Amino acid sequence: MAKTTIEKIAEVEEQIRQYENRRKELIQQQKEEARKARTHRICKRGALLESMLPDTIPLSDEQFNMFLEKTIKTPFALKMLDAVKTQVSEASGKKPEDTQGKAG
Repeated sequence: MAKTTIEKIAEVEEQIRQYENRRKELIQQQKEEARKARTHRICKRGALLESMLPDTIPLSDEQFNMFLEKTIKTPFALKMLDAVKTQVSEASGKKPEDTQGKAG
């Protein structure tokens, strides 16, 4: 028995709903993967910092923040960061401005 146009429309609308739901699931999965990657990166870098500067371990969060601001936000440190970013971008074939604003 042939399907009526109304039945075909209903089937297509159901497929659309299923595709929209699948799209939402994939977007959620992508967000979760990005969140896990960020958490992993933060933990790994924090551990690296503590291993290089074990004297920072007993500091309070406020003291640690003050330490970072006074040591890392200096002109020298920012110049070093720019040099490293330039080196990385040249090695990857990207322009330095392509790496601006990306934590990585």
